[in-house]
Amino acid sequence: MPATNESLATFDEFDLREPLRQAIHALGFTHCTPIQAASLRHTLQGHDVTGKAQTGTGKTAAFLITIINDLLSNPVEGERFVGEPRALVVAPTRELAGQIAADAEALTRFCELRVVTLVGGEDYQKQHRALDAGPVDIVVATPGRLLDFAGSENLYLGLIELLVLDEADRMLDMGFIPQVRRIVSRTPRKDCRQTLLYSATFPPAITELAGRWALDPVMVEVDPEQIAAEAVDQKVYLVTTSDKYHLLYNLLSEPGKNKVLVFSNRRDQVRRLADDLHRNGVNCGMLSGEIPQHRRSRTLARFKSGEIQVLVATDVAGRGLHIEEVTHVINYTLPEEPDDYVHRIGRTGRAGKVGTSISFACEEDSFLLPPIEEKLGGKLDCIHPDPSQLTPAPPFHRPSLFREKPQGRQSRRRR
Repeated sequence: MPATNESLATFDEFDLREPLRQAIHALGFTHCTPIQAASLRHTLQGHDVTGKAQTGTGKTAAFLITIINDLLSNPVEGERFVGEPRALVVAPTRELAGQIAADAEALTRFCELRVVTLVGGEDYQKQHRALDAGPVDIVVATPGRLLDFAGSENLYLGLIELLVLDEADRMLDMGFIPQVRRIVSRTPRKDCRQTLLYSATFPPAITELAGRWALDPVMVEVDPEQIAAEAVDQKVYLVTTSDKYHLLYNLLSEPGKNKVLVFSNRRDQVRRLADDLHRNGVNCGMLSGEIPQHRRSRTLARFKSGEIQVLVATDVAGRGLHIEEVTHVINYTLPEEPDDYVHRIGRTGRAGKVGTSISFACEEDSFLLPPIEEKLGGKLDCIHPDPSQLTPAPPFHRPSLFREKPQGRQSRRRR
């Protein structure tokens, strides 16, 4: 049951409860994004929806507005108990879950709905205390930690009225689908709950699961390539492998590079690159799957606040993170999957602003350009750097910060 893209609508066109409308206005939102307009037409009427949308399109607000409006419109009568949420959002990563929860807190600021976040890599007891502090309305969780709580009977999912599965294709890629199956089995039957499933792509496995978990879902979608082309000024530098670091350093030294995300494909590349930039005096941080959660959260907070200029990251940061005013995304290495290119550049050019993406194509990975161009539906602007941009970076003048410390005598003595 497909639905076509909607022209831009205003939030005032929808029948929203006053505390929610007040929060939307306080956040400065007036017009819906295409995925919000297309979704809300159906979800506010109680229909299940499968949405095809990349991050950065506004889908988070689309499903949160649906949840909050429904909970406000249908208050629970009688006594409530702890650990029995009414709405559940499942996301593949801790960062995405944290961002969704933060957005939920902002949208519930004028009402008395409680939001609790359950994610791995953080203090279980602290999350347990938050869950036990009183009746919870919305739980945002990653699959593993959610099952930890449900399995220990600290969380009961049998009263879920609205279920959201966000970035379903990412959960498939990360091997979480068996866990998600167990989660869904703990919720009411699909004809007794509203189910919203969002995914950037719909491979056969996701299409099959959407049909199994949702009841006659309406399919809404936006064109991610069109969004990328319109919101982001994209260019590709043709450069040798030996000159890539010099080009990066010189680009970061240019005016206007105020908040820059630099992507590389592997953890070791990210660590080496972040360390070299730090030793060259660049105020930077790093983000990858090997970094403990508390350090990742602290680094993200520093980047969001502008305390650090450059964040070097693997694709763990490519999805789901909403970071205000990222001026530039630099693909130090081209992503191996065209979808990841779209995800990466979607970190800039948000909230109606135009961003810039710069990609390096060298002899090792230039063969990845044609699939990306095919995904985008057009040729990318490929240029050679100006000779001044290839001036060698200065000698390192700061000690190493991000390199792994070698195992020395102290470690051997402990054994």
